[in-house]
Amino acid sequence: MTNPHQIELFVDADACPVKNEIYKVAERHSVPVILVSNQWFRIPHDPMIRMVKVEDGADKADDYIAEHCHDKSIVITADILLAQRCIENKAQVISPTGKAFTEAAIGGAVATRNLMAELREVGEITSGPAPFQKQDRSRFLSSLHEALEKAKRSA
Repeated sequence: MTNPHQIELFVDADACPVKNEIYKVAERHSVPVILVSNQWFRIPHDPMIRMVKVEDGADKADDYIAEHCHDKSIVITADILLAQRCIENKAQVISPTGKAFTEAAIGGAVATRNLMAELREVGEITSGPAPFQKQDRSRFLSSLHEALEKAKRSA
């Protein structure tokens, strides 16, 4: 069970490209990590890292994260709609590329996401997001460290 009085990292883990970075930063800051996924995968043998496997189905992992995150949580996800739900719970949210989703910017991000989905549906856009880059990993590490420091100051 999660602890609403403790800083925790929730990871939308199915397609997260920065899990190893999360483990290292979490260990350095002594912060628990909760990986949420529809499938099992290997995680380090560490009492601060745990896996929550949810049942198969659309948005089951998102629902778990949104229901359990709180004002001391940092959520790592690329899913803008999940980010919006977590921000409503006062969690900090960071994408794997290091972009911080904020209360002020989430409305615009959701609108852009919806527009892009519509353009893909009608065939106007056929490509996906840009490939994950080395600088994305670096930006993510910086953003995660910053979010943890902010959470520690407010604790």
